[in-house]
Amino acid sequence: MSEAALTPRAEQTRAAITEAALGLFRERGYDAATMRAIAQRAGVSTGNAYYYFSSKEELIQEFYTRNQAAHLAASQEVLASQTDLAARLAGTVRALVDVQMPYHSFAATLYKHAAEPASPLSPFSPQSSPARVAAIDLYREVISGSTARMASPVREQLPEIMWLYSLGITLFWVHDSSAGCRKTYQLIDATVPVIVQLISASRLPVLRKTLNDLMGVVDLLST
Repeated sequence: MSEAALTPRAEQTRAAITEAALGLFRERGYDAATMRAIAQRAGVSTGNAYYYFSSKEELIQEFYTRNQAAHLAASQEVLASQTDLAARLAGTVRALVDVQMPYHSFAATLYKHAAEPASPLSPFSPQSSPARVAAIDLYREVISGSTARMASPVREQLPEIMWLYSLGITLFWVHDSSAGCRKTYQLIDATVPVIVQLISASRLPVLRKTLNDLMGVVDLLST
């Protein structure tokens, strides 16, 4: 059901169903949380739950949208206070891990489905397009507000590359069993300076072909 058509009461019901689903996903995992159980937790009929969300996949898309909005909000402090590209990128990706942390317990099950190429839960699927576009726009803001200098083709494609990098960090986080996912944060701190160095070197002719090849890979993934 389109959110634009919702009355305030309907918005409350939709939000209650979403909260119930996320709670059950955390407690039981994605596979074990049925639409019937979600409806019972939300205090609505199963039919009413299906009226707002035709499937659990739609509920996960709602989760993606909410997660992206939370990520944007959590990134604002570093984006408002820093112009150094490394600080902006590290802070933004760290914020992504922060907002996802409450869902770490069911993330492995969720991303098992998301890894299937034909799954609507895939970050590359048409269904995931709104969250994907919003994420890429956020990384575009990371770049545009920085003082970093880079070749024009790199600047154009870099938001998508940063988004792909964030997917890699998320995949590592899913399987990170260290206390507080400490290793994930360490990985961010270790890799961001390398990425920024490569970006700075994009103006050097010796690296231009390699970077152009990387841009071609990004184009393939985006089509």
